[in-house]
Amino acid sequence: MEKNMAELCLDDEEEEVLQFGVEPILQKSGYDLCLVRYCLTKSVVHFLAMKNTMANLWHPLGGIKIPDLGEKRYLFHFFHEVDVEWHTMDFQ
Repeated sequence: MEKNMAELCLDDEEEEVLQFGVEPILQKSGYDLCLVRYCLTKSVVHFLAMKNTMANLWHPLGGIKIPDLGEKRYLFHFFHEVDVEWHTMDFQ
């Protein structure tokens, strides 16, 4: 071990930097393809009926996941960008 320590070079030379041509991978947010909607009704919303009706009417290409956020708010998580664009056209 002493021999290895004796062979260390303590010069003030700059170390050579290696650069690779790899682009950083940007992580996408888990909510990129999501919409939050609110049911405007005074009556109670039957979540399973609403969820199945919306999925059947929309026929999303990549599928859809609709969790209940509470207080008549729902998260519509689409799995294809075209589906989100189609459902946001009315708001532009």
